[in-house]
Amino acid sequence: MKKNKHQTKPKVFVTRKIPGPALPMLKKHFQVRVYPKDETISRKELINGVKWCDALLCLLTEKIDKEIIDLNPQLKVISNYAVGFNNIDVKYATMKGIPVCNTPSQEVIDAVAEHALTLLMGVAKRIHEDERYVREHKWKTWEPELLLGTQVKGKTLGIVGLGRIGKGVAERAGHGLGMKVIYSDILKDRGFERKYNAKHVSLSRLLKQADFVTVHVPLLPSTKHLLGKKEFSMMKKTAYLINTSRGPVVDEKALIWALKNGKIAGAGLDVYESEPKVDKRLTVLQNCVLSPHTASATREVRIQMSKDAGENILAVMRGRKAPKTVNPEVYKKK
Repeated sequence: MKKNKHQTKPKVFVTRKIPGPALPMLKKHFQVRVYPKDETISRKELINGVKWCDALLCLLTEKIDKEIIDLNPQLKVISNYAVGFNNIDVKYATMKGIPVCNTPSQEVIDAVAEHALTLLMGVAKRIHEDERYVREHKWKTWEPELLLGTQVKGKTLGIVGLGRIGKGVAERAGHGLGMKVIYSDILKDRGFERKYNAKHVSLSRLLKQADFVTVHVPLLPSTKHLLGKKEFSMMKKTAYLINTSRGPVVDEKALIWALKNGKIAGAGLDVYESEPKVDKRLTVLQNCVLSPHTASATREVRIQMSKDAGENILAVMRGRKAPKTVNPEVYKKK
């Protein structure tokens, strides 16, 4: 009897079709099964896929918790097609000796920084309102006070969380737009301060001084609802909030209260507390710009993310350390 050529090949389960080189790369070396529907995979189908595979390539829409990890003692690697990894129980995966990988890159940093500034400029210039005004044929004549926006040059940008994306925003805002930069982070970065003439301040001071507050912290127990009613009350009534990090970092009910009651001037949001559900009260407010978690949505980024996700799996399955591992201590267990 002829032996099936795929019998000895390790198996990779991909929870949704993704663009870029990952799938062709993986299919050269492994049996690859891709969830065929262009929608979020059901829990049942996720369970079936994880039971079958040796390596899992998942998206941030999938909850890879203890139950999922325990389904397959042979699971070798979890490669997340995302920069964030709060959808995975990393601590438990580490206990099980499973590397968890992600897809950070300079392309992602650039795209998210650009998107944060797009939201900032959009809400400051009221582009979303301008566009609707024209599309709805309301524009009859030029008016001196029609849809007045806010200039950003000389304004103070407050960066909450000075990671690589926060620095990317600072570079563009400080050097490109002529904004003053202050930041709040658990660590001081003297080199950054010298380069951008920036100041390290407490979160409360940042909120009181900034004309624009942009959030770039990871979602951790310590950062959930980092900004709530108390924090919005500290902000200038002319200030704007920009969030491209994670939705639960902001108490959405408190934000809606602040926007409705004029506690702040507006907001630019790419992430939401219960996404993809968005509070209807947000969608009817005129003083906020909303995008559907697309800060990293450029062709360049998706190709690089795909490459990284595939290479992470390839490395681990070949007995090497993945180039982008969020729990590198796991390799000491092997």
